[in-house]
Amino acid sequence: MAAVTVNGIQLEELQNTIHTIQQNPELAKFKFRTTNKWENGTHNMAMVKEFFSAGVEDESRKTPMVFDEDEPPVLLGNNKGANPVEYVLVALSGCLTTSLVAHAAAQGVQLKSVESELEGNLDVRGFLGLADVRNGYEGIRVTFRIESDEPDAKIRELVELAQKRSPVFDIITNRVPVTVGFERQT
Repeated sequence: MAAVTVNGIQLEELQNTIHTIQQNPELAKFKFRTTNKWENGTHNMAMVKEFFSAGVEDESRKTPMVFDEDEPPVLLGNNKGANPVEYVLVALSGCLTTSLVAHAAAQGVQLKSVESELEGNLDVRGFLGLADVRNGYEGIRVTFRIESDEPDAKIRELVELAQKRSPVFDIITNRVPVTVGFERQT
């Protein structure tokens, strides 16, 4: 029998993953990592490669993924990459979309297309130490454009479910403890 695929997601694999984790919850614990190296000015290079999943180090990525981070000229950069706050929007857009598509597939909901637009307001006076305003986004707006034969109520339900299940949405909307330290280079 042919594998059933909805929205590009193989449902038997999804069900097997869910069943395996239900049987052994320790397999659900992941640890993701990144490294970052300052290049010059406001330019940094971030890299992701290995991560911990399903109880073992996952080394399936043979080549690291490299992300240039920089600022636009108005913020003293050279546009060698998106700036870090833009990467936050990228991460949120990807995670909300993945959550929406995967949960739609699990419910047998066919989607023809999903696009999103994200916009965030940020006052750089906080970063520059010029005013007592928030350093990060004051607000983020997400607009989905979804094509499907499903009624609006079902699409709205999926958008709400994406927010409820998206790890990045959770990270952004809830306080996450972050510990920062340093080691002296010699």
